[in-house]
Amino acid sequence: MSNTAQTLASNRIAALLDENSFVEIGAAVTARATDFNMNNTDTPSDGVITGYGVINGGLVYVYSQDASVLGGSMGEMHAKKIVKIYDMAMKMGAPVIGLVDCAGLRLQEASDALNAFGELYLKQALASGVVPQITAVFGNCGGGMAVASAMSDFTFMEAKKAKLFVNSPNALEGNEVSKCDTASAAFQSEKAGIVDVVAEEAELIAQIRELVSLLPANNEDDMSYMECEDDLNRVCADLEASAADPAIALSMISDSGIFFETKAAYAKDMVTGFIKLNGTTVGAVANRTVLYDEEGNAAEEFKAELSVGGCEKAAKFVEFCDAFNIPVLTLTNATGFKASKRSEKKIAKAAAKLTYAFANASVPKVNVVTGKAYGSAYVTMNSKGIGADFVYAWPNAEIGMMDAKLAAKIMYADADAKELREKAAAYAELQNNVASAAKRGYVDTVIDAQDTRKYVIGAFEMLFTKREDRPNKKHGTV
Repeated sequence: MSNTAQTLASNRIAALLDENSFVEIGAAVTARATDFNMNNTDTPSDGVITGYGVINGGLVYVYSQDASVLGGSMGEMHAKKIVKIYDMAMKMGAPVIGLVDCAGLRLQEASDALNAFGELYLKQALASGVVPQITAVFGNCGGGMAVASAMSDFTFMEAKKAKLFVNSPNALEGNEVSKCDTASAAFQSEKAGIVDVVAEEAELIAQIRELVSLLPANNEDDMSYMECEDDLNRVCADLEASAADPAIALSMISDSGIFFETKAAYAKDMVTGFIKLNGTTVGAVANRTVLYDEEGNAAEEFKAELSVGGCEKAAKFVEFCDAFNIPVLTLTNATGFKASKRSEKKIAKAAAKLTYAFANASVPKVNVVTGKAYGSAYVTMNSKGIGADFVYAWPNAEIGMMDAKLAAKIMYADADAKELREKAAAYAELQNNVASAAKRGYVDTVIDAQDTRKYVIGAFEMLFTKREDRPNKKHGTV
């Protein structure tokens, strides 16, 4: 039990962890600096409460910055306390959760604070891919602390009070906060794509608890398994009708409707998140063409294309899953890459990152082609060619180079309308029909949409003991 007086920082820890489970470490630590009258300044716990506790019975390490102490600014001992938590988390194999409310670097400590900041970055880099790192921003998170937040695997922001920025909005040339609040949760989640979840404080903490319960504790020991009380052979009767919005479709496939979406407000044409299949956490990546609101109305529509943001979002997610041995399921419906001058600047690199992420991942990978799968976009989306272990397709799926009508126009440029229709029909039958892909071994099984749940569960059960040798190298460079 913590001996720390009740502050906002300690209250957040209490709300996050299981009741009476927090044990504080370093409560007596204070600042060492004496310059600029610091020797006469009281800095209890040096502005950050650190320790460990449990979430749903699983060990986690946590730090919570106290804005009542020098604005929660990062000083030498403040950073060292967080570094110590990271050291312990890596030894014990448990997630690190940071509750951020920080005024930035403590100016009175200058180079000492900068060096300590660097030590924190180093620990974050070493912990990456070893234990999950989660940051939740409740107040200010500026400058170097914004970098620390972005180095986390998942970032949460309180909807109204939180600010995340490297440079404050008013410091940007030609901008001021009234024009564009680049530090706001809305900007960082919708435009920057850094933030996974935006909510008010109580809901934010509940969401962190939910995410932690879905994640493995570290990259070796999977403590995220839960008993499945759902029917493994459950028929999803309306799945095909819901396929346009994978947030709905994935919830239908998952055990008891469990689905935790990541970066939901960013690149909405691509859906990423975690589901449960037979009690096991599975990472899901899917193409979206319609976003439905809570009343079931189409709120936004998208072309079946891969965008820059969608590719980058999915690539980072797949890399996380691979690092922590989380199987990956894809629902594919992509006809190509987004075509615009703005997109063309980055789409090749973004698509390369996603292609590499899927190809490089050695975890079990299952793909379900739910709609159209054309050209290089189809290849990029976890196709058999880049290493999918199992590929299913729904009966009405189309897999090929491009739309049959367009292909006919290219191949028979001088043909009349009647001949073009005939050639398009022939192309669709010979090249885009899912049966033709299955004959060539690019699709393993054609399945009814309503049976998707039982088939993907069966595939992941079969792939549970998968082992895959890769070339010996330090790391890739894509």
